Amino acid sequence: MLMPRKKTPELSVPTLDHGHFDLSGETSERGIVICFYRGLHCPICAGYLTEFERLTPEFAERGVTTLALSVDGEERTRAMADKISAKELRFGYDLDLKVAREWGLYISTSRGKTSIGIEEPALFSEPGLFMVTPEQTLYYGATQTMPFVRPHFSELVKALDFAIEKNYPARGEYDGEV
Repeated sequence: MLMPRKKTPELSVPTLDHGHFDLSGETSERGIVICFYRGLHCPICAGYLTEFERLTPEFAERGVTTLALSVDGEERTRAMADKISAKELRFGYDLDLKVAREWGLYISTSRGKTSIGIEEPALFSEPGLFMVTPEQTLYYGATQTMPFVRPHFSELVKALDFAIEKNYPARGEYDGEV
């Protein structure tokens, strides 16, 4: 299980248009928001990533970079980026399912074509949203077993403002006996 204030797993993937991404080499002032999404086959992901794209400049104003990532290959990832008219949001691809599991993501099996007529991969990860500090420790994390009811990026921006103003620490860090 990932623990707040503890080092996150490594994450190294190719990206569209931004070279290779390596979490250990990320140099943002306040960290990075990583959105693991299901893939091109998911219509809910397209809407969700549209909001992430729209708010990426607001994260940047606060010293936070962004990355959207799935198990999809380059071609399907490019199709998703084009679908949401991405200009600001970095897209990673070829997420290894073993790495997805290290991040605590749930893995699903294909059910064939989705409601938008796109074939699901044989195996893919369900959504996860994480904020990782510049020291590569977990600040915030949320994982889901379904594509529905995801954290809102606008709320994360507001929470980030509060955290910056109050120097609010990552919570949920206690791992002793209860």
